[in-house]
Amino acid sequence: MIRVIRLSFTSRGPAAPGLGRRYVTDPCGGNGGRGGVREARGLEGTAHFHYVPARIPCHCRRTRAIGRRPHNAPPVRETGPRINERLLRGGDIRLIGANGENLGVTSPERALSLAEDAGLDLVEISPTANPPVCKIMDFGKFKYETQKKEAEARKNQKVIEIKEVKFRPGTDTHDYDVKMRSVFKFLEEGDKVKVTLRFRGREMAHQDLGKALLDRVAEDVKAAGKIESMPRLEGRQMVMMIGPVK
Repeated sequence: MIRVIRLSFTSRGPAAPGLGRRYVTDPCGGNGGRGGVREARGLEGTAHFHYVPARIPCHCRRTRAIGRRPHNAPPVRETGPRINERLLRGGDIRLIGANGENLGVTSPERALSLAEDAGLDLVEISPTANPPVCKIMDFGKFKYETQKKEAEARKNQKVIEIKEVKFRPGTDTHDYDVKMRSVFKFLEEGDKVKVTLRFRGREMAHQDLGKALLDRVAEDVKAAGKIESMPRLEGRQMVMMIGPVK
């Protein structure tokens, strides 16, 4: 590696001839390639060597590629039902025809031959049966209808969420009415409501006040919801779960 050295000289006496500022080369790279300053003290003064990183010559650059650890990707798992040639690995199967008729127990080779003659696929529909049950059908159409049914089921599915409403033992009448409107709204939307009442400091000595407040909440929501879990103490808070009326 080639380094450029800037040489400056500080004299304690008269200017020394020939020791002005100049640039020389350092074939050893100097200071571990990090640059810096070195001093050379003499009778006439001190010489400071400033190491400046230089461009690396082409013949000093690395040309051999660095070996990297091979990445072992996980094997691709087969998903979905087994079809056609994938069924040839097992034993005998129970075959159902394209029109729903029972063709009995046969070998996978013969069942695949019948499916190819009909221009259809051989699909395993009950892998846990003994022997496995397979049917001759159009696999593309079967897959499309399955995805369509799943999408329809997801569209009609209601995801029940748990909403939380927090009270305090000293909640006044106005705040109580505002929070109860939220409770009724969540129950009408089909969500569960977690009513939490938190005690602070010396309020733990008056847990009967918190219990009375939650009993009041349970009485007010009797028409719109049902109590799934009665008030119970969890640490410094009392919790009650209310579910919607189906």
